[in-house]
Amino acid sequence: MLNKEEIETIIPQRDPFLMIDKVEKYIPGESAVAYKYVNIDEWYFKGHFPNNPIMPGVLIAESLAQTGAVAILSQEENKGKNALFGGIDKMKFKKMVTPGDTLKLEVKIIKRKGPIGIGEAVATVDGKIAAKGELTFALV
Repeated sequence: MLNKEEIETIIPQRDPFLMIDKVEKYIPGESAVAYKYVNIDEWYFKGHFPNNPIMPGVLIAESLAQTGAVAILSQEENKGKNALFGGIDKMKFKKMVTPGDTLKLEVKIIKRKGPIGIGEAVATVDGKIAAKGELTFALV
């Protein structure tokens, strides 16, 4: 289990843009499972949407990407590097994520060729799929 401070030793994101609160487990270069505790005080709820707060889909995708970054950047040969978005494919948003939800984020690295790779990403709330798709990353 990794807390926020330990996550920050692996990936470069920082508050307010660190989008994962803890990592339950990870296998360097292969997979990671993390959690985001969605709180009404999140900066984006002020405008998305007033009186009907919904976590933006792009931030769910970012949370998944950061989870995948833990898997990739925890490999010894990738320490100190960054994983940038190369693409988002087949991403579907199936459930609204609202304050009070715990977002479970699971990413499995399914393909690697040099500095480019693809992660299969799934975000769930209470066992129900909130978002699912593939994330392409580039190590720099």
